[in-house]
Amino acid sequence: MPDSFFASTKNRKRKRSVSTAEGARGAKKILRKGKSNSQDTKLTNASARRGARGAVDEELNSDRTDSEDGGIDDIDLRADVQPETSGDEDEDETPAEKRLRLAKLYLESVKDGLAEGEFDAAEIDRELISERLRQDVLEHSGKVHLFVADFYDFTSTSPLRCRGHRFSVTSAVASDDAQFLYTSGKEGTINKWSLQSGKKIATFYKQRVSKGKEKALPQDIQGHTDEILSLAVSSDGRYLASGSKDRKVGVWDVEKDEWVKGFGGHKDSVSSVAFRKGTQQLYTGSFDRTVKLFDLSVMGYVETLFGHQDSILCLDALRGETAVTAGARDRTIRFWKIADESQLVFRGGGKSAIRELLEGGVFEGHEDEEHVNGVEVDGPKSNKGKERMKERKYAEGSIECVAMIDETTFVSGGDTGSICLWNTQKKKPVYTQTLCHGFHEIQSSTEGLVRTPRWITAVASLRYSDMFVSGSWDGEVRFWKLDQRLRSFSLVGSIPAPGVVNSLQLLVLPKGALDNASWRETEQLPPTKSSVQPALLVVGLGQEHRLGRWLSVKGEGVANATTVHIIYPRT
Repeated sequence: MPDSFFASTKNRKRKRSVSTAEGARGAKKILRKGKSNSQDTKLTNASARRGARGAVDEELNSDRTDSEDGGIDDIDLRADVQPETSGDEDEDETPAEKRLRLAKLYLESVKDGLAEGEFDAAEIDRELISERLRQDVLEHSGKVHLFVADFYDFTSTSPLRCRGHRFSVTSAVASDDAQFLYTSGKEGTINKWSLQSGKKIATFYKQRVSKGKEKALPQDIQGHTDEILSLAVSSDGRYLASGSKDRKVGVWDVEKDEWVKGFGGHKDSVSSVAFRKGTQQLYTGSFDRTVKLFDLSVMGYVETLFGHQDSILCLDALRGETAVTAGARDRTIRFWKIADESQLVFRGGGKSAIRELLEGGVFEGHEDEEHVNGVEVDGPKSNKGKERMKERKYAEGSIECVAMIDETTFVSGGDTGSICLWNTQKKKPVYTQTLCHGFHEIQSSTEGLVRTPRWITAVASLRYSDMFVSGSWDGEVRFWKLDQRLRSFSLVGSIPAPGVVNSLQLLVLPKGALDNASWRETEQLPPTKSSVQPALLVVGLGQEHRLGRWLSVKGEGVANATTVHIIYPRT
């Protein structure tokens, strides 16, 4: 006799539901008729199979209640997939209507952008929108359109001084909205500063790597393990990129102040990083003589560019799919066309006596037919020509830095103290200014007073304008103005900068960005009706050069610090 515990009072065989039985009987009747079309027959067979299968499942499932109806076979797994559209896009929309719709969306975005800033509603009018449209068109044209160097006053500046690194500052960059400042030092840390208060708000420390059996994998290290040589901020201010001696490119989310990802691939120190303006494409240059391209929108590697014969010391990029690099002792500047997968090679370096002899020249009395300081020499017998020849006796052995002015014009600095102006239409410098930062004098016991030119350690330009700056270790940052035809440049001013200038950045200060900054003096506010916006200059200073310790500058005011200057227009 079975145990009463396992006995069930419920009927083991449940009755079929009325709907299921009727469905099965209806399907059998339809099958017996055989007069419907093929599609109805298939649907009826499917419903009959579902009804029969449902009956079998009901017999096997004793725990199912009558309130539960339908199974997985009754679920419609087909999703309502609709194609993605942009805005109110219509399939019957003509190209002209699409252009009109996109133009309206752009104008709405411009109005929203103006409304989000510190503007009154009355100021958001047709003039502001037309000015914004004109500015966008000029920037996309890739040509110099801001002739503002004559309007700035370089005498009165009260800088913000940020000191937070034990060793020399290797790089210092500010975000495009002038809200934050990022600095890196030789000790391997990155500091984040608020430009409103001038105080440090975050620090990304150097990571210590354990040696031996418990050695961490490179992908598990959340930061850099060696000196940081270069920094760059994306145009939207979200990502900070860093290049280090640990051969890794670091990506930081500065909104959350956290490490995002580290890209490998370089076989030597990453010396320079730069974002393409308006995008999240990142260019990196390294001592392994290659340039790599990364896309931070997908956090992926894109490609590697080859060509340099020596270490890449500096890299710069603007809005176009191009980049320019300085190749140190291969004495070349390379202009990379990313989309075309090609490059233009520009060879710098003044001619030395040995080089002249190898090329069939002579030691004395030979003068290049090119421009020297922008002036053509009529003949080798002229006194001015001989003076310029003496200035050119210093053979350029290395191109240290480069900066793009617009999409076709750029400037470079070398170890002879010369600044060269280049154009993509000509392989040789358009203009060369020698001894831009004077001589470095050393007293020798055997040679007496030895004078060597101070090399250019950093250059930076105000994008798409006629003004750029240069730095060395003579205690000044010098401002240079390009002429209207972009064929020459001249000195227009300077500001004090004690120490070795390892980094320079020059950008237009957004309207109302630092009006309430605590370190900014109220009497220095620009006039309200000025047509020229103030410029922001960021200078990274140190007692040593960012790439080595062969140079040490000491003296009054020399410190490992970053200074931020606001250059106001003349009143």
